[in-house]
Amino acid sequence: MHDRKLILFIACSLDGFIAETDGGLGWLDMVATEGEDYGYSKIVAQTDTFILGRKTYDKILSFGMPFPHDDRQTYVITRTAKPSDNNLHFYNSSLSDLLNTLRTATGKDIHLDGGGELIKAFMQENLIDEYIISIIPTLLGSGIPLFVAGDKPRIDLQLIGSKSFPSGLVQVHYKKK
Repeated sequence: MHDRKLILFIACSLDGFIAETDGGLGWLDMVATEGEDYGYSKIVAQTDTFILGRKTYDKILSFGMPFPHDDRQTYVITRTAKPSDNNLHFYNSSLSDLLNTLRTATGKDIHLDGGGELIKAFMQENLIDEYIISIIPTLLGSGIPLFVAGDKPRIDLQLIGSKSFPSGLVQVHYKKK
């Protein structure tokens, strides 16, 4: 058994979308509350490695500020190989190989973010240990789904906890059984 867990920490609309069809995230602002980060600082303290998809990486860069995870080992999963730059690695090989390498190394847990296709790929290999999902009280109607349709194994989960916030956000935390 490995000690380093892969933890999906992400937000979605009540109808299961992580972004609008055009990638827009402005709807997340509806729960912005001064002094409340909904567990983000906790997940950053608990993890030292960050995995995200290339489209999510590009979206973060489009905000016009420095990449917020420069201090951590970051793996951008992409189809196009690029050289690493300090802690930033562009990875285009087996996800299970990457995770096995990370899990056998000394370190904290591993933070997985979007997008939907990346989450699906990790789910197809049943690699995610915990799911922390913040549900935003809005129905987008369409967009980029959190759980992309397609072949995935059945994954039974055990509830670790849930928490509701005055903003209407509800956060659920599950682990793999």
